[in-house]
Amino acid sequence: MPTTRTTGHFTFADWKEQPVGPADANPRFAHASVTNTFSGGIEAAATLCEYSIVYVTERAGSFAGMEVLAGRLDGREGAFAVEERGSFDADGTVHCTFEVVPGSGTGELTGLRGRGDFTARHGQAAVPYAFEYELEPGEPERRGAELHG
Repeated sequence: MPTTRTTGHFTFADWKEQPVGPADANPRFAHASVTNTFSGGIEAAATLCEYSIVYVTERAGSFAGMEVLAGRLDGREGAFAVEERGSFDADGTVHCTFEVVPGSGTGELTGLRGRGDFTARHGQAAVPYAFEYELEPGEPERRGAELHG
């Protein structure tokens, strides 16, 4: 299967975080509901993203989450979910890797597999991402035939 690499940027459209348990404990837990907007190879507005966060200090820790992206991937329409894992440093730098949840691709993205990453720096308005993916052989033609008739 050929692997395709695509890139772009995303922005945080909304970030709602709340503590889970004692807010003054370390390590401490939090939950965040986030909405992102992706442009470039992935075009998705108003994604759905949920994070579980552990702070090991006031400003550093790690997180895991799930995000659903609905829109287009290099012109193919559909939706897919990714599982995300990352860490953040006291200086505000976030490192994250993400992987497509197996079987989550819909529409022209059925059979999608892939992984990507991003590094965000404090104050950065648009965060660059890179994503490498594969579609199962024959899937684009079959999906096109299903969608068009």
